[in-house]
Amino acid sequence: MTSTNHDLFELSPENGSGLHRTMADRVTVEIHRLIIMGDIEPGSALPIRDLADRFGTSAMPVREALRRLGALGLVEIAPHRGARVAEVSIEDLEDTYRVRLLLEPLAVSYAAAAVDEEHLERAATALEQHNAAMDAGDLDRARTAHTEFHFLLYQGAGSRWLQRAIEPVWQNSDRYRFAAPGGEKDRSRAEHTEILEACRAHDPAAAEAAMRRHLEGALGRIRKAMLDHHTA
Repeated sequence: MTSTNHDLFELSPENGSGLHRTMADRVTVEIHRLIIMGDIEPGSALPIRDLADRFGTSAMPVREALRRLGALGLVEIAPHRGARVAEVSIEDLEDTYRVRLLLEPLAVSYAAAAVDEEHLERAATALEQHNAAMDAGDLDRARTAHTEFHFLLYQGAGSRWLQRAIEPVWQNSDRYRFAAPGGEKDRSRAEHTEILEACRAHDPAAAEAAMRRHLEGALGRIRKAMLDHHTA
């Protein structure tokens, strides 16, 4: 499978191109990053005027940014009450991962059958960058490289609609990943390597099983971290 489009995302603000053509694009990317990294906490209000002042723009790009993030499920917009960051919960975490477990093992099984060498090499490079950033404690860079690793494989599956379906649940689950303790990064690293090697071997069954183990492991780690934090 050969792709001439190197943008990783269609629906999400960080599309891999690095180009923010409009002020709304830039504001969307900035608010998105602040939410994913936890700098704006779940449940926080998102006043349009305050955000416009923060980013040096008018209200219109902020409204558009919040609308886009609402479509991804990261922001909730209620009539007459404004926008706020969507809450996190064990129930939402489990629901998010149930959907990921349906979609992402399927995507990598398709990728293992169809992915080309360019995507595999780019995915391997992204994984190396992710590991290096984790070792350096650079969580923002690690997040970006982690997303690139996964979505290069999903893109390699050759299904535009499957990748589109994955994007919203991926964005929501990214907020939860930072609740997981860093002590299990070696396990996650091994899981990523297993997925990549199964795709390199063009073994759809092995790739699907490896992705399922990875997601189930991540869900267990994050659920435990959230429960431990709640009871602490």
